[in-house]
Amino acid sequence: MSSPTAILQMICPDQPGLVRELSGWVTSNGGNIVHADHHSDPTAGLFLSRIEWELEGFGLPREAICPTAHALAERLHGEYKVNFSDYRPPVAIFVSKQDHCLLDLLWRKRTGELPMEVPLVISNHPDLGPIATEFGARFEHVPVDPDGKPEAEARHLELLAQHKIELVILAKYMQVLSKEFLVAFDPPDAFHKVINIHHSFLPAFMGAQPYHRAWDRGVKLIGATAHYVSEELDGGPIITQETVPVKHRDEVGDLIRKGRDTERLALVKAVLLHLKRQVMVYGSRTAVFD
Repeated sequence: MSSPTAILQMICPDQPGLVRELSGWVTSNGGNIVHADHHSDPTAGLFLSRIEWELEGFGLPREAICPTAHALAERLHGEYKVNFSDYRPPVAIFVSKQDHCLLDLLWRKRTGELPMEVPLVISNHPDLGPIATEFGARFEHVPVDPDGKPEAEARHLELLAQHKIELVILAKYMQVLSKEFLVAFDPPDAFHKVINIHHSFLPAFMGAQPYHRAWDRGVKLIGATAHYVSEELDGGPIITQETVPVKHRDEVGDLIRKGRDTERLALVKAVLLHLKRQVMVYGSRTAVFD
């Protein structure tokens, strides 16, 4: 295994000398930078930076890095986050009845491809309980009745807090999260905590039955979009998208079959990018440092 690294993500108002300022903070403490990615958006007036450096030989202990970075962010009037490459955050996966995305995520977690722990799987149906159990995750069936959604989401938040969940993945969870849930679990900032997979190439065919509508329209490409969740339905910042060709002989069932592959690939790529701290959100856009 490679030696562990620290990762600093910073978003702040753009100004001259920021690359020198940020990289100088690392090197002045003896850090060996292994990756440095920056983006300046003149329209938004923002500067985005991701710097990763080796912990071996760094002059600050782990517990001192975050407070020191906090002082740096305050001086630059920015938002920041510090993470460590050897940390495996606890993740909850929300599902309904479709299993292809859940199986893919759990398998890749088991093989070590996704650096995360999955202590919890939540579903509004009982069908996928055996899969969660097979992979060592606690399965919680929380029905969501039309008149009982606040109670269901209160139970969700209780479970997330109990397991100290840091990321929620909506892996074909066929429910819309309320504004109240998002405010409680994922307050608006540059570092989102809920990822969804939508079975269309957004912004095309938002909402329900996108494959049926794509077939009616006669499209030659279909796709899937992994995005962070916002209050706007299917309107959160996009992380990754995958596409596959459609032939004139394809029926709706063929589009659904092909679409499952794009859903799995788009979702796992988005989750990996998030876990490696390579995604930064500003406004409705993302910068993906891959």
